[in-house]
Amino acid sequence: MDMKIIRSEKRLCSCCMEEHEVKTVLIMDQETFKNSKVEYEASYLLCDLAEELYMDEQQMHDNDIRLKDAYRKKEGLLTSAEISGIRAKYGISQSDLCVLLGWGKKTITRYESHQVQDRAHDTILKKIDEDPEWFLSLLNSAKENLSIDSYQKYLETATLLYEEDQDAYLRKAIEASYARFQGNQMFHGNTELSLDKVVDVIKYFASSVNVTSLYKVKLMKLMWYADALAYKRRGVAITGLVYQALPMGAVPVGHNSIIDLKDVPCEEVDMGETNAYHFSLSGEQTFSALSKEEKDILDFVIEKLGKMSKNEIISFMHKEQAYVETAPRDIIQFKYAESLQI
Repeated sequence: MDMKIIRSEKRLCSCCMEEHEVKTVLIMDQETFKNSKVEYEASYLLCDLAEELYMDEQQMHDNDIRLKDAYRKKEGLLTSAEISGIRAKYGISQSDLCVLLGWGKKTITRYESHQVQDRAHDTILKKIDEDPEWFLSLLNSAKENLSIDSYQKYLETATLLYEEDQDAYLRKAIEASYARFQGNQMFHGNTELSLDKVVDVIKYFASSVNVTSLYKVKLMKLMWYADALAYKRRGVAITGLVYQALPMGAVPVGHNSIIDLKDVPCEEVDMGETNAYHFSLSGEQTFSALSKEEKDILDFVIEKLGKMSKNEIISFMHKEQAYVETAPRDIIQFKYAESLQI
């Protein structure tokens, strides 16, 4: 019989009633559970004197969970630990989760200990795990049956998870739209797209007191100049963004999605007949995605262009060889970085 010794300690052996070294071992067991043969790793105590395996009360409990978790895995159900993990993700108690789901108040407690959930309940728990928005709708419906403090705590946690979820989807969409540019150094400036750097570059410009009236059009130009200057100086752009030549100058592919990324300090402003997007950030900030060299490049761009108005920076951009030599709506190649005006 194969066994793995995980611990050995001198204690009173309840098998032979003598005090000696008792080993705790793991052994692969097989049992039939719900008409299914299940293999699982069971924990035992080993008495060398009697050459017997036995279990204490805690091991009986733990092995029961191990058997049922092995069955759950075999059947594609959530394990007890995974159910507990879903609760921990939202910071919700066993009883309050039951309130949200309209289940008996001890249902989750049983699922996390000794009872295997049915497939209907398993599907619901998986949906909660995967869909913070649905959790929020359940929370809203159960609001009157929860304490004010608990409701607020769950609301804040689930809202944050929802925002992170949405940001993850948005990032995947942007990255997918950039897949067609892979391998073309002149399009992306010899670097892979880094949305963390994109967000930090936007935050860096938005937090600078030397950048005035930072609306979307001006921001897009500053980003292009930062990437182009980085490529000119070191042969590698900062963000990996790909820029098109649009009527008002360089604009990154996916620009509308980029400004919706989490942590981008963007505010939509009503300008009467249309809306504008303003970028501003106050207080002390960190830019962990950016190196000192990259911050120096951004500072140089800010020094040269930060005080320009929207129309001034558009006019300045229109004189760049990169813009003049690129057909409307085509990709601006980084080979033109050598002739930058700054």
